[in-house]
Amino acid sequence: MTTTSVHRADEIALHRQFDRDIWDRLVRPGDRLPSMPLLEADLGPIHLDRLRMTGPIVLVFFRYASSEPCGTALAGYQRDLAPALAGTDAHLVAVSPQIPRRLVELKRRHDLTYFVAADVRHTLIDAFNLGFHDPGADAILGARRSILPFPSVIIADRAGTVRFADVRAAGATHPSPAQILAAVRSLT
Repeated sequence: MTTTSVHRADEIALHRQFDRDIWDRLVRPGDRLPSMPLLEADLGPIHLDRLRMTGPIVLVFFRYASSEPCGTALAGYQRDLAPALAGTDAHLVAVSPQIPRRLVELKRRHDLTYFVAADVRHTLIDAFNLGFHDPGADAILGARRSILPFPSVIIADRAGTVRFADVRAAGATHPSPAQILAAVRSLT
């Protein structure tokens, strides 16, 4: 199989997963960041409005703590993105629908210095239309619903306006640290 045919196959799979109705409802640049708290694994409630007052917010949506691909992506962000963002005023926040006490283990295992927060009621995930039903996920999440987010990165500016939205099909990899850093730098 050639690279072009692999890319085309990926596009077809993406379009099957996101039929036109779903795709049209996904978050996009120009949308507003909801005013809401998330539950940070170590700190408790963190308020998105308070964070955005001091800089842009980079939201990385991931499934749950024991997801190996998600753990790998978050560890990569710790290694390659968090230090680069330290030179900016941006806040990196990883968001999962899993309960906070299960996210603590992930944060410790990868020595994550950025926020790892729970959206247990899927308020933010639902506001951005990033969730899909995965039967049985409620047991892993420790929540009452089996909703998981698509691998996504959303960046909102200080005004709370979404400036970057990269939503990928379930099972796809998260955006690279270089892509995210370029998007943050374009805000200044």
